[in-house]
Amino acid sequence: QVQLVESGGGLVQPGGSLRLSCAASGINISLYTMHWYRQGPENQRELIANIFSDGATNYLDAVKGRFTISRDNAKNTVYLQMNSLKPEDTAVYYCNLAHGANNYWGQGTQVTVSS
Repeated sequence: QVQLVESGGGLVQPGGSLRLSCAASGINISLYTMHWYRQGPENQRELIANIFSDGATNYLDAVKGRFTISRDNAKNTVYLQMNSLKPEDTAVYYCNLAHGANNYWGQGTQVTVSS
């Protein structure tokens, strides 16, 4: 049984930082591309970053230069380091692994950026 569990969200002031974690079980994530999505209060879920099995990364333009996705295959965990946070980054953040017909999501972690 595959499980993805996000953690690390919270309330932070504009300009602050958070580090999200996504711990996987039941699957070896080193073989797969991992994704971070977010969904704001009135928005559709959007892809913000992904990291391929070879370590290559892609970012949504809105977070490029502020967010960094990384992976620790030994810990079976993916991270999202978020710096220079803005109020518009407020959302529920989800990690995702999609492979063939399988599409796995975590439960999400709330990030609120507010003064």
